[in-house]
Amino acid sequence: MKDGKFRLLVVNPGSTSTKVSLFEDETPVFERNLFHDSSVLLKFPHVNDQMPFRREVILDMLKEEGVDPASIDAFAGRGGGMHSQQSGIIRIDRNMFDDAAKGVDGSEHPAKLGVMLAWKFAEEYGKPAFTLNSTNVDEFNDCARLTGIKGVYRFSHSHCLNQKAVAGFHAAKSGRRYEDCNFIVAHIDGGITVGAHERGRLVDSSMGADGEGPFSPTRIGSLTVLQVLDYLKTHPAEDLRRRCTRSGGFVDFFGTSNSDTIHALVEKGDRKATLVWNTLIYQISKTIGEMATVLCGKVDGILLTGGLVRFADIVEGVKARCGFIAPVSVYPGEMEQEALALPALEVLRGKREARTYTGRDVWQGFEGIDL
Repeated sequence: MKDGKFRLLVVNPGSTSTKVSLFEDETPVFERNLFHDSSVLLKFPHVNDQMPFRREVILDMLKEEGVDPASIDAFAGRGGGMHSQQSGIIRIDRNMFDDAAKGVDGSEHPAKLGVMLAWKFAEEYGKPAFTLNSTNVDEFNDCARLTGIKGVYRFSHSHCLNQKAVAGFHAAKSGRRYEDCNFIVAHIDGGITVGAHERGRLVDSSMGADGEGPFSPTRIGSLTVLQVLDYLKTHPAEDLRRRCTRSGGFVDFFGTSNSDTIHALVEKGDRKATLVWNTLIYQISKTIGEMATVLCGKVDGILLTGGLVRFADIVEGVKARCGFIAPVSVYPGEMEQEALALPALEVLRGKREARTYTGRDVWQGFEGIDL
């Protein structure tokens, strides 16, 4: 066991930013968050092509903070892209890196770069790497999976890391356990997902990076199948795939993913910006209402989190439409950095075991049913 403090670097790539935190034991030494406008990220044809750019961003941050990467004891990265896993902390290995790079879960979300970058740093400096509650943690109930086409299923793709961190924090703040509560958690940022948390399990959620739920600064949200078929008559499938994750929503309407820019237009009374902004609030509220039915109306709280809840009109708009369901609580930003760091610290101290990546999906089909 090491004497002295452990240093952990947390790497968290998002759809519009790269966030990096250094912890010495439980104490955050620094946290830096660099916004990337869509005009920068769309220069990269594929999410994997962002790796060198994001790596340099991280190394520049460490240099500015006077931190030698070799002095870091472990790396923790936000996860995605690989096969779905159970919730909890997992050690990143070469198999997870390869699966994330391939995007075997079918989602091209920048979260996968967290796993990939953490593993690359760990390999370079001979240290362990961990991830926790990736975007495809799978705790769905069976009814959340089935669609009206045999063999076509819904999968769990959400901001699980922050949703669970916020839900756990709110429960503890209320003197309760996450496992004893029912929450609807809306992560509202460059991407948006809304999840139903039933007694400690994320049993259903909108799939923001898959073209489902509210549109967002970078994503298209839900479309009807016939609209998609008509669109594909004049556009390649790859164009639509990119709009699902990187070039839909605000980017398509305004050419930027910068919410401050759009909100400034709203404040000036711009009709287009006002309609788009209000529709965003409408669609978030609508999805929250859907998740209330998943929980049979037994909702202990609606929790709003993510960067966009810094805008008071989003919060007030959701409260006006959804306040009748349950009390609405607001947690601006996210709790992902600490959520990644603290379990990894427990592993380094020998107080917790990190699971091994299985390389296979949690859900393997409806057993004994031809669906």
